[in-house]
Amino acid sequence: MQGNTPFIIVLAVGAIGAALAGAYFASQSPQSLPPVTQVPNQSPPSPQSPPSPQSPPSPQSPPSPQSPPSPTPKPIMITPSQNNCKITTAIVSDPNPPANVRSSPEVTATNLLGTLSNGTYITVTEEQNGWFKINNPVEGWISKSITESSCSEITERINFPPNGTSARVTGRIIGGGSHEYLLKASAGQTLTLSVSEGPLPFVFIPNDPNRQTDLTGGGHYTGLDNWSGTLPTTGDYLLVLDSHFRGFTYDFVVEVK
Repeated sequence: MQGNTPFIIVLAVGAIGAALAGAYFASQSPQSLPPVTQVPNQSPPSPQSPPSPQSPPSPQSPPSPQSPPSPTPKPIMITPSQNNCKITTAIVSDPNPPANVRSSPEVTATNLLGTLSNGTYITVTEEQNGWFKINNPVEGWISKSITESSCSEITERINFPPNGTSARVTGRIIGGGSHEYLLKASAGQTLTLSVSEGPLPFVFIPNDPNRQTDLTGGGHYTGLDNWSGTLPTTGDYLLVLDSHFRGFTYDFVVEVK
């Protein structure tokens, strides 16, 4: 027994060493290590480039000014001609009354027939070199320059200027007579009359030689100072002012649209 003791001790020491080594390796086994949680690699955020400076807004051009509307042309003025017309009535208007009536159309010391007061209506039968031959209230000659007179019968045309639509018509009839105005217009247009003095004109339709169709319904006799109506046909309308005795002054505006 004593001879085997060293051998037994060696075996015992080896067994202990083996046991310790197994325990050590067992403790280093991968199963005993805690699981490792892998964190995904995150690339660091790239630095943001600073915002580019905004260019200032371009100034808005001011709105172009609107051109003002074209002004409506004023009414053209129409007055009857006093040239080359027949005068049948005049009124005595002498700056140094009374007016002299003479036996011939001249001033002489022996041809004075009599005198007439201002405001007297005289009937004219003839005109010669600035003198009127009269037969009422007396017969004789009287200087035209000391009277007021107007054409007894006239016909004038109203022509509007470009873009114009209206005309102001003024005149005077002394004694009896007729002043007529032609106005070309189209069917469907509106004719308007606005009277400031005198009577409302008659308005006869085109191609009405006997004057049977007056659109105003009576002209002078209506007592109206305004009238407006739609025109039934195209052509020359006739605006008429008639006097059968002492006459009148007239002033009206005619408009066609």
